[in-house]
Amino acid sequence: MAIEIKLEAFEGPLDLLLHLIEKNKVDIYDIPISEITEQYLDYIRQMEAQDMNVMSEFLVMAATLLDIKCRMLLPKEVDEDGEEEDPRAELVQKLLEYKAYKYMSFELKDMQTDAGRAFYKGPTLPQEVASYRAPVDYEELLGDLTLRKLHELFESCLKRQEDKVDPIRSRFGRIEKDEVNIDEKAKHVAGYIRTHSRMNFRDLLENAGSRMDVIVTFLVVLELMKTGTVSVEQEGIEADIIITARQTSGEEMNGLELTSLG
Repeated sequence: MAIEIKLEAFEGPLDLLLHLIEKNKVDIYDIPISEITEQYLDYIRQMEAQDMNVMSEFLVMAATLLDIKCRMLLPKEVDEDGEEEDPRAELVQKLLEYKAYKYMSFELKDMQTDAGRAFYKGPTLPQEVASYRAPVDYEELLGDLTLRKLHELFESCLKRQEDKVDPIRSRFGRIEKDEVNIDEKAKHVAGYIRTHSRMNFRDLLENAGSRMDVIVTFLVVLELMKTGTVSVEQEGIEADIIITARQTSGEEMNGLELTSLG
C-alpha cells in the first residue's frame, strides 16, 4: 500500500530553501550545501506540478545548488583583494532579501486585518448644536485697548500703505493719446485757403486743441507746398510764416485734395 505524502505549497524556490534552512536550524550565512541540496532534490522528486513555468523555476534553483556544491569541492577562488570567495555568497544575499520581504508582507497583512476591525461613527450632532456660534464679548475682545492705542494702530497701517507706494513711479503723469483725424484737418486747411489768398500760419492754428493738432496742421501745409497749391515765406527765424495760395481758378480751388496724406 502506497503511503500518501502531503507536501506544503511554496511560493517559489527561495521560499522552499528558506523553509529547509529554518527546518534544519542551520546558520543562513553557513549553509550546508550538500545536505540542503539533497533535501531540495527530494522535494522536487515528490513535487507534482502541472504548470511547467513554476516547475522550471524550481529546476533552475536545483541546478544552481548543484553548481555551488561542485564549486565548493574545487580549490577556493581569490578576489582582487586576495580574499577567498564563497560560492554561497550570492545565494545567501538573495535569501536574506527574500526573508525581509516575506516578513514585511506578514506585517502588512496583520495591519490589513487590524484595519478591517476598525469602525467609525459619523457625526450625529443636532442641527441646533452644529450651527451654534458663541456670542462675541466686545469688552473681553477689546480688553485694555484704548483710544491712543487705536490711533497708533491706525498710524502704523497708514505707514505700511505709504511704504508700498513707489516714490518715483507714483509721480508719473498720465499720457493721453491725441486723436487727430488727418483727413478732417486737410479739409479744414483746404477750406481756409479757398477763403484766404494770403494768411499767417498762426491763423491756421487758432482752433488747434493740442500739440498733435499743430503737428498735423504743419504736415498738411508741407504737403500743399509739395503739390504747389501754396507757397510759404519767412523773413527771419523768429518772423511769422506767411502762406500764399497759388492763383487758381474757382473750380481748381474747389477741387483741392490732399491725396498723398491719405
